[in-house]
Amino acid sequence: MVNSSSFWLDRPVMVTGASGFLGGWLIRRLLDCGADPVCPVRDWVPGSQLIRDGLSEKVNLVRGDITDQALLERTLGEYEVKTVFHLAAQTIVPIANRNPVSTFESNIRGTWSLLEACHRSPAVEQVVVASSDKAYGRQETLPYHEELPLEGTFPYDVSKSCSDLIAQSYFATYRLPVVITRCGNFYGGGDLNWNRIVPGTIRSALRGQRPLIRSDGRYIRDYFYIEDGAAAYMLLAEQLAEKPDLAGEAFNFSNEIQLTVLELVEAILKVTGSELEPDVRGGAEHEIRHQYLSAEKARRELGWAPLFEIDEALERTVDWYRKYLADDR
Repeated sequence: MVNSSSFWLDRPVMVTGASGFLGGWLIRRLLDCGADPVCPVRDWVPGSQLIRDGLSEKVNLVRGDITDQALLERTLGEYEVKTVFHLAAQTIVPIANRNPVSTFESNIRGTWSLLEACHRSPAVEQVVVASSDKAYGRQETLPYHEELPLEGTFPYDVSKSCSDLIAQSYFATYRLPVVITRCGNFYGGGDLNWNRIVPGTIRSALRGQRPLIRSDGRYIRDYFYIEDGAAAYMLLAEQLAEKPDLAGEAFNFSNEIQLTVLELVEAILKVTGSELEPDVRGGAEHEIRHQYLSAEKARRELGWAPLFEIDEALERTVDWYRKYLADDR
């Protein structure tokens, strides 16, 4: 899977959530393909790839909040944006459980504000909205496929179910050219939220400390490498430009590998060469125990395939953190 530089060359592209984990990798890939990104940014995050790696000097930054519809509409118009990637969200499940209102504001109100701005902006040709595997909620049928109902229960899951349905509504009602991604848990270099299992485990292992597992380690998740994610988002926008009938559709992206948290931690410890035993606390609450996705639709309709197998992806991820932690001393 190779993204089309001819499609992206000089293309005005809005990326919300550019200072986030996926946003940094997507901006890097867009710049490599010659695109002209514009990024609404609420907070200045020095540790983000956008700032730390100097990407902010190569994009058009607009200071403001994702819930500010007037700001978004102005930005889309003044920069003549053609393609929009909506990634901005509060993405941490425990934070959503503690602070549901701020999560609903960012994830739900932010989505309708962005989509209404796109609806009012005639230059916009493609909109890619980031949903999540969490939007499906707890399902009896596994793996999740795109025809399943969206049944989020806990605050983060509900926020993604709602934003997903809002995107579908804007297509059904206004024929907005929007497509939806549903991915599992992203991992890879650049994620500095040390409470997440991958960066937290790697940092602990490289420092000779026992990695912490806050759950019982038996939760099953769908882990998706971040560079594969950035490439998949761009491919979906390219395919929407070629095939307008994809508008309104949702696509799962996944390596289709089921891993428990404990299995993932053990794989990371193996890559780092650590023989430490994880510290399993068994304290997670209000989370779905078993999730994984089918990517059959993306393979069939988009010709999509991941760029990296999990072993190589973990090696690349550990290498990134090894260098980052060495430089940070």
